Amino acid sequence: MSDVNGAVMAPSRWRDALNPAIYLISLLPGLVVLMHADVRSAGRVLAATVAVILLQHAINVLNDVADWKLGADVEKWDSWVRVHEGTRVALWHGGLSFLAGSLLGLMVLVATQKLWILGVAAPLVILGYLYNAGPRPLSYTQLGEWATGLCYGGVFACLWLLTGKPFDAAAFAGALAFACFAVALLLSHQPPQIATDRAAGKHSFAVRYGTGRTIRVARGLFLLALVSLTANLWLGSTNGLVTVVFVLAAVTAGRNVWSGTPNPRSILLQGTMAVSAGMAALILAAMFG
Repeated sequence: MSDVNGAVMAPSRWRDALNPAIYLISLLPGLVVLMHADVRSAGRVLAATVAVILLQHAINVLNDVADWKLGADVEKWDSWVRVHEGTRVALWHGGLSFLAGSLLGLMVLVATQKLWILGVAAPLVILGYLYNAGPRPLSYTQLGEWATGLCYGGVFACLWLLTGKPFDAAAFAGALAFACFAVALLLSHQPPQIATDRAAGKHSFAVRYGTGRTIRVARGLFLLALVSLTANLWLGSTNGLVTVVFVLAAVTAGRNVWSGTPNPRSILLQGTMAVSAGMAALILAAMFG
């Protein structure tokens, strides 16, 4: 079987395409915001985080569709296009996930009487759509990395605002952290795909600057994300033990990423380790403090 671009199709299993670990990039902002949230706002933050995960899933599926149609990533075995054996069902899959995430997010805003946050969230949703839409998606231009950073920095900002807290220096530090974290993750994904991306006309950072610079920038952005998260916890007046434990875990995470070649798995797992250490310290402090 072949698709519209003539590439040979071979079905893949949905478990291969799902890659659950990739959704940590949407889960972690919610976990960090929960470190600052009170009991009343915790539920709304969790619901909104689920909405963000659904939107990320939609973007992942639609990105596979866009790449397949434009000739990039056609060698990608775990593509959702292969799972659905064509772009038509994959397009519906991505569209329904996009609709579900948008509706859930809107319901949270209505229930909490914070519809004004749409002024921040709606442009981010549109930007996520444009990342894959049309004959020249943002992901194929030099704006792709900027769009990714803006979206995930904005995700943190929206979740923060749901708690009722003002957008202060702590909020800015958290938004910067996840903007850097998301772009570091994206860059770590690019080097193995330089040849096919260049052939498809994709102007990714790695295509423009090469493997070496992409790896160095990915490392630097990951370290900046850890520093910014430390600032978020400190400025947000989080329990001192939480900040100390996070810093210790962050030092280990930064060293591990810096000493190796960054890849999506290492960046996600090391970032998750640091945030999880902070969450564990917060839970222990609440139990025994």
